[in-house]
Amino acid sequence: MHPAKSVILFTTLSGLGFGLLVWLGLGLPDVTGWVAFVFFVLAYLLAVGGLVSSTFHLGHPERGLKAFSQWRTSWLSREGWASVTALVVMAAYGAGLVFFDSRWPLLGWLGAALSLGTVFTTSMIYTQLKSVPRWHMALTSALFLSLSLAGGALLAGQTRWAIPLLILAGLVQVAHWARGDSALARSGTTMASATGLTGGTVRAFEPPHTGRNYLLREMVYVVGRKHAAKLRVLAILLMAVVPAICLLLPFSHLLAALAVLCHLLGVATSRWLFFAEAEHVVGLYYGKR
Repeated sequence: MHPAKSVILFTTLSGLGFGLLVWLGLGLPDVTGWVAFVFFVLAYLLAVGGLVSSTFHLGHPERGLKAFSQWRTSWLSREGWASVTALVVMAAYGAGLVFFDSRWPLLGWLGAALSLGTVFTTSMIYTQLKSVPRWHMALTSALFLSLSLAGGALLAGQTRWAIPLLILAGLVQVAHWARGDSALARSGTTMASATGLTGGTVRAFEPPHTGRNYLLREMVYVVGRKHAAKLRVLAILLMAVVPAICLLLPFSHLLAALAVLCHLLGVATSRWLFFAEAEHVVGLYYGKR
């Protein structure tokens, strides 16, 4: 699929932001006053910034509020409700830390659960799509959740948790790539099933039309294997390996900043591949797979 910048920013930033809110809700780090204020500002800038960036991919952003009415059937709508609820609850929890120097554990745990739930609903937007076999598996949700928790622990300064979570996220990412590379073949979807022609061997004689259209522009994107392989190595190194090494070395603010920056760039690279390598089955109809 077409790797739009808006959805890459959305999934990268919001995952980190809500991941940091999870740790803050659990009382890690145990901060109050202005220090807590700085942590919450960072979390909200990432979470809200990511959510706002997602609207730029909508054809009619002004109609975005209508999505809240479809919570019974739409994971996008559920994500909207989960994110708003999480942000409101965590705002109340943060107010206690910043203005009253008080930590309300039950409210924090509820906010942490809602923040993690928001990341899950985001992942389900993609996991539910049978038309994209590479996404239609439990590893997609595991990838979103593990990266969110790892990035959140990194931003929260929780080295004890960040190192194993970074390693886990890297392993889940590799498993997602390995499983995803054969997902289209395992789905059983072919050009014959895409066109409804079941007699004999089906191949594309000519494209359905000579010009570009929405489906080709948004749903059919092809990335070279060598290019993808290089980006995969770069993504793993930046998102997991380099940050983990930085955390294992004697602490310094420079290394901490480098770890966060590398992780952010690595996740963004992973997200670009997440969309660029996703083979929508409609590509079979156009002979692109």
